[in-house]
Amino acid sequence: MRAYELMVLVDPEVDERTVEPTLQKYLEVVTKDGGSVDKFDLWGRRRLSYEIQKKAEAIYAVINFTSSPETSKELDRLLGLNETILRTKITRPEEQKISAETAE
Repeated sequence: MRAYELMVLVDPEVDERTVEPTLQKYLEVVTKDGGSVDKFDLWGRRRLSYEIQKKAEAIYAVINFTSSPETSKELDRLLGLNETILRTKITRPEEQKISAETAE
């Protein structure tokens, strides 16, 4: 199992109250495969630095989760199929930061 951070940009025309429940349904893939969702942070509507699909704003959500690499790829694939999701980005937090904090 590895730690991941997922950033999702959702179409601004979607009601903000429906974003979290919708994303939670996708995150069931992680929990079914033995992973965990550690943190869900909904940033809300923000201005984009450049337009994506002719949209100047998006609803941002940042999710920290733990899963296998295959599960994270499957989650990214499923999110890409949703038309209201403008972009996704899955990264792994730097392990150096984690090991440096535990060394103290």
